[in-house]
Amino acid sequence: MLEKALVGTKRYYLLVGALLALIGIGFVTYLWQLKFGLGLTGMGRDVSWGFYIAQLTYLVGVAASAVMVVLPYYLHDYKAFGRITVLGEFLAVASVTMCLLFVIVDLGRPDRLFNIIKYPTPNSVLFWDMVVLNVYLFLNIVIGWTVLDAERNEAPPPKWVKPLIYLSIPWAPSIHTVTAFLYAGLPGRGYWLTAIMAPRFLSSAFSAGPALLILLALLVRKYTKFDPGREQIQTLAKIVTYAILVNVFFFLCELFTVFYSQIPDHMQHFYYLFYGLHGFGRMVPWMWFAIIGMSVAALLMVFPSIRRNETTLALTCGLIVVTTWIDKGLGLMTGGFVPNPLDRITEYWPTIPELLISIGVFAIGFLLLTVLYKVAVSIKEEVGA
Repeated sequence: MLEKALVGTKRYYLLVGALLALIGIGFVTYLWQLKFGLGLTGMGRDVSWGFYIAQLTYLVGVAASAVMVVLPYYLHDYKAFGRITVLGEFLAVASVTMCLLFVIVDLGRPDRLFNIIKYPTPNSVLFWDMVVLNVYLFLNIVIGWTVLDAERNEAPPPKWVKPLIYLSIPWAPSIHTVTAFLYAGLPGRGYWLTAIMAPRFLSSAFSAGPALLILLALLVRKYTKFDPGREQIQTLAKIVTYAILVNVFFFLCELFTVFYSQIPDHMQHFYYLFYGLHGFGRMVPWMWFAIIGMSVAALLMVFPSIRRNETTLALTCGLIVVTTWIDKGLGLMTGGFVPNPLDRITEYWPTIPELLISIGVFAIGFLLLTVLYKVAVSIKEEVGA
């Protein structure tokens, strides 16, 4: 089926060419970082995780959100999602691939990645994060490709794939739960030390991921002959609505707990993010935009007229993707590190090399997504014809 990715329109080849160019720029910059060291980045002793791990955190959620189409289709027999299930699974493949690449570029010595395999430490959350991510990547590649091949042959999927499908359903929230535990398990970081860190991660994942899938489905409809379906898009929109409302509610719960209880260590992180602290406040405008934008998007999605109009739906979904990316990415990362446990403030901001390398990783992910979607859409067009 890969031969489908080698044939396309001029627009398709231009997109692939542009992504390859961005990958080249990112790779050259990464070679510079590999030679010079992580001193090229804005990270340091006080902020040891930065823009790279922020993208990992966000993309794990996007990957986990594939369960929002897999579960209704396979467990509840919601046949309408059969048109877009493979799109959700292939989005998960691209997202997890980017997650693993962001871990690699975050390491000053990427060869040390093999130490996790050579010296496994089951008492480490990081070890389990590596396990769940790689297994989830394997599950989505095998399931998506096998089911698509069966659809191409107009035959039912082989029986051996069913257990893998059922395994992938609980595995999806597990990858984001384990990632949340990486943060919530650090007692010296007040902003992360909360029992609802995992639920917050999942609520943002189940809003941002399906919102991104809606945007991709609309693009597929616009530029190909395959229509993912209006009913499918509207059902996803309802999922996004409930998830983003819960996400905003969880954030307000955090605010109440921290400020009503007057927990000094926890309040410092919120002050830094939303008001600035001791003259430092680089994240303030970003966080206000994220929280206000997220709340406005949540309210807009409540109205059926907004959801049914695909133009306003696309704009609102775009706002959800951007605001959750800020809140769950750099906002979450810097909020946990600043100020440090000794109340020292060392502000972090990504450098140009960090951004170029990150763009390169995103380009790899979108190139993989483009190729997988090209194959999937070509098969569905072929079957439909």
